[in-house]
Amino acid sequence: MPVIKPTCVRDLKLRVNLAEVVSRVVTLRKAGGSRLKGLCPFHNEKTPSFHVDPDKGFYKCFGCGKAGDLISFVRETEQLDFAEAVEALGKRFGVVIEYEEGSGGPTHAERSLRQEIFDLHEQAAEHFHQAFKAPDATGGFFRQYWQEQRRFPAELADEFKIGAADEQGSGLGALLLRKKFSEEALRRCGLFFLHEGTAPSPHSLRPRFRGRLMIPIRDHQGRVVAFTARQTERTPADDPAREAKYVNSPETPIFTKGNLLFNLDRARTAVGDGRPFVLVEGQLDALRCWSVGLKTAVAPQGTAITESQLVLLRRYHAQVECFFDSDSAGQKAALRFLPMALKAGLEVRFLTLEGAEKLDPDLLFLERGLAGYDEVRRHARTAIGFACHAILPEPSSASPESKSRAAQEIFAIVAAAESEVARAGFISEAAGHLHLYPAAAQRDFSAYLARLGRQAAARPAATPAPAVVAVPANTAQTPEHHLLMLCLHFDEIGKPLSHHLPHDWIDVSHPAGVLLNRFLAEFEHDAWPGRDHLDVLLETPEERTLVATLLFEAPEIDDPMKVAQEGLKQLRQRALEPRLRQIELALANPRADIESDPISLLKERSELHRQLRQPLVLAATV
Repeated sequence: MPVIKPTCVRDLKLRVNLAEVVSRVVTLRKAGGSRLKGLCPFHNEKTPSFHVDPDKGFYKCFGCGKAGDLISFVRETEQLDFAEAVEALGKRFGVVIEYEEGSGGPTHAERSLRQEIFDLHEQAAEHFHQAFKAPDATGGFFRQYWQEQRRFPAELADEFKIGAADEQGSGLGALLLRKKFSEEALRRCGLFFLHEGTAPSPHSLRPRFRGRLMIPIRDHQGRVVAFTARQTERTPADDPAREAKYVNSPETPIFTKGNLLFNLDRARTAVGDGRPFVLVEGQLDALRCWSVGLKTAVAPQGTAITESQLVLLRRYHAQVECFFDSDSAGQKAALRFLPMALKAGLEVRFLTLEGAEKLDPDLLFLERGLAGYDEVRRHARTAIGFACHAILPEPSSASPESKSRAAQEIFAIVAAAESEVARAGFISEAAGHLHLYPAAAQRDFSAYLARLGRQAAARPAATPAPAVVAVPANTAQTPEHHLLMLCLHFDEIGKPLSHHLPHDWIDVSHPAGVLLNRFLAEFEHDAWPGRDHLDVLLETPEERTLVATLLFEAPEIDDPMKVAQEGLKQLRQRALEPRLRQIELALANPRADIESDPISLLKERSELHRQLRQPLVLAATV
């Protein structure tokens, strides 16, 4: 397998700004000095604890403990190995990746399957888009469908790379075979039907999408990962999904429907104060919003909204306006969505239009443009206001029993919120909408929560998930941990410490000890590469996380040599004092069987006392 040159990795880290890499996934804001902070992408949180230091090139979450550099960030967020992450960054930022002589560059067969499928989808998107623009019958039909039937502007098709698949599938299989994509990528990309045991060929690769308008689906980093295909008059009768208006790509190594939102890659850069996300039901709804200037619209992939999608939204902005169809199906979808939204910590409003029996976002914006958005915002309902109206539209004429049943449904929604303050506010608001006494509603809600607690206690306890901790708590304060930190921040300590610290004094049962032992060997042989070039010395994810954590925070130490001497003294005591206690016990019990005679033990005791009393003085080497 090809081996990337260490000098190339170092050059990549120098040339690529960590903040630019992280900001593709996390919305970052100033946190003092050169630091930035945002919501952690590795765990669900509502208060930002994820910090990025572009000058040092490291990130650290003070909530879950994750830490690392730009390569480890790409590895974690995109599920890539080290080489794949370096290659992805090189391609993204125009840095040429060099390989060790004799190892060769990556071929299609050697590339990661995920990266190959990413590349394949980019080729497919371009191919479909060119078919859409082609001056032939297929291109003419789909452009007419786009502009006249759907009434979208031509430039929007170019902006989103809208494509066309003709009745035969646009010759996509033949193109990808010419581009030499691997059989595994062709089988697993989701664009073809291919029988097991049949080799890919222009004839055996049966296209999944035929006679349909092709809408590329991009992940939050803007990479094409799948397609939504809209049925048209040209969809052939033998299409297995002929009656389905929309057909999505199946799930693949790069596409999970419930983990991304259509248009999030663009919308996340447009949200901010007064500009919330607008959640619509379909991709074409989101495209309509974009076409009239509403740039914050996102949509799920033809399925019910998921918790993963809401957590993804919360990373970028806390406010979401829901613009679902106003029919009964849209209201049911909204009520299913609400508890998940409250759990994710989102502030939700529902866009409605007074007097409208059916509110279709696509039709509204087509007829009224951006003014339609302003109108529905004026009639927006809060999350609880919407839920109460959907569950009990006429509370003034409802019976006490109906109000009680409606309250129980509201309680189930409100219980999903984690904040007690938010819960109390929601119940008070619900009481107003349902015409209940606020104190009675609060008491009933407390009783509801107590009942939930008793039910949970009666169920068998689930095995708790292991906590994510960057450095084991029992090793974070060891002398090895402190000495490792000193070596990383004060290079001048490494050489003298390597001369004074015997290797057998170091506890190598935890990562800090393993790394201290390894680093001191490098200092001892004058091979220390420097804190910015440690990749070659780090062997496990735990080691990389530990080093990133230690490098992220610069210690405020006036005399690092003095601190190192204290750490060395602690290691000496830990190594020698247990043996000294053994000798004292043996001399105090002369009748016990002992391996050495008392004279030898007395001499050893004297030597140990001498070593423990001996001053430890470290001096920086020139």
